[in-house]
Amino acid sequence: MTAETSQTLDRGLRVLKLLADTDHGLTVTELSHKLGVNRTVVYRLLATLEQHALVRRDLGGRARVGLGVLGLGRQVHPLVREAAMPALRALAEDIGATAHLTLVDGAEALAVAVVEPTWTDYHVAYRAGFRHPLERGAAGKAILAARRPPQPPDEDADAPGYTLTHGELEAGACGAAAPLLGVTGVEGSVGVVMLADVVPERVGERVMHAAREVAEALR
Repeated sequence: MTAETSQTLDRGLRVLKLLADTDHGLTVTELSHKLGVNRTVVYRLLATLEQHALVRRDLGGRARVGLGVLGLGRQVHPLVREAAMPALRALAEDIGATAHLTLVDGAEALAVAVVEPTWTDYHVAYRAGFRHPLERGAAGKAILAARRPPQPPDEDADAPGYTLTHGELEAGACGAAAPLLGVTGVEGSVGVVMLADVVPERVGERVMHAAREVAEALR
């Protein structure tokens, strides 16, 4: 800690991060051990966070993230969208296909930013706000692939780092997507969707490059 920072605020943010990393919540004692502070401090932190609906405690006394974080989270999408737009525009124009940034929303993939190419005679219409299961479509499957633990080099030699699909969300449409990597608090993918029988070979590498650009913009 430095003279310019707040120890109490730092501890409160650490509480939120700890709770966000668990599905079953944490007790006051568990939080006390993880933070390295006494239980009285934890009680005060939780009481303050509860007043703002950022934390809730169940009947068993376990603390969990509260619904108040949803209001904060809604403001994140515009910021993420703005940061991603330059890379998406370049991707759409280069490939001649609709480019998109997709983020996880529960068990679904949610398109939060979409850019259509300006020079093509036709392209797939894909709108921000479009949702689909994570298990379908290149965007969701790329996210799920990034969740899997890394494989040893010899077993991972054929893994390209991007995902290709055909006709899973729209008949006749192909998709290519690569996950966002190394961005704390953001789980998503960058991809393109096009009307084609086969995704051209260079598209996968180009999508991965765009995903790296977006990840860098969000760091």
